[in-house]
Parts: sequence; structure tokens; C-alpha cells
Amino acid sequence: MSKKIAVIGIGNTLRRDDGIGIIILESLLKFYKRKDIDYFNFGSASFDLLQKVRSYDIVLFIDGVSADLPIGELKIFELSDIEYKPNICASSTHELNLKSIFEISKTLDLKARIYVAGVQAGDTSYGEGLSDALRNKKEDIIKKVSAFISETLCSPH
Repeated sequence: MSKKIAVIGIGNTLRRDDGIGIIILESLLKFYKRKDIDYFNFGSASFDLLQKVRSYDIVLFIDGVSADLPIGELKIFELSDIEYKPNICASSTHELNLKSIFEISKTLDLKARIYVAGVQAGDTSYGEGLSDALRNKKEDIIKKVSAFISETLCSPH
């Protein structure tokens, strides 16, 4: 039985670097699309997203993050490997942010293995197009995410 895999881009392309998750998703679809994966553009994440996740074995979210890293730094991790402290306030341009997804996935006891490819955003002000700092790293990020999909999500193990 093959695994059901979804790759989900999250972001707001009208908030500059915050759109990186959507931009990466679109590039994956154009240059690295695999027939054994479903791809979804969720823009600003909503509760519909969690319903979609329920039907998959493995899910990769791609999103811009604010984690005090250098702009364009990519961190890929499994959602179950992180802990959120309840007193930390998370702000996001999305209806749901990663903290919310984490908390709801625990509450709903989602069975999917959930990974997050977080890209440090820089400029999330209103406007279109990535900042120069992030645009200069975009192709390298796309290649790394594609390699992660091939080597980790689609591996037979």
C-alpha cells in the first residue's frame, strides 16, 4: 500500500516574503512535480486545511517563518519534534499559524506525519514580490525542498 502524500504551500503573496511558501509550491509544480504527490495552495491557512490533512499519511507544509534566522534560511522539521510554550504569542498573516496547526493536530489526534519547511522571511510588509535577500536564495531553497521530498517523503522506508 503506497503512502498518501501532500505538499501544501501557505503564504500571502501580497505580503512580500510571506508568499515564499506559495512561490516554492508553484516552482515544485512547474519543475519537480511528482505524480505520487498531491499539491495544494492554501494561501492563508484556514480550518479547511486541517480537514484536508486528515486524509493523508504524510504532509509537508511550506511556509515563511519568523524565527530570528538569517533571511532565506531553510529549516525542515517534523511537527511532533517541537514544543510550543503556551505563554508565547504568535502573530501571523494567516488564519492559522504553525502554532495553531501544532495545537489543533494534537487535539484532533491527526495520524499524518507532518513536516514543516520553514523559510525565514525578511520583509512581510504589504507589496508584491520577494525581497532581494530572499529572491537571491529562492532557487537553492527550492532545490533543497525538492531533495527533501524525494529523499524523505517518497523514500520506501
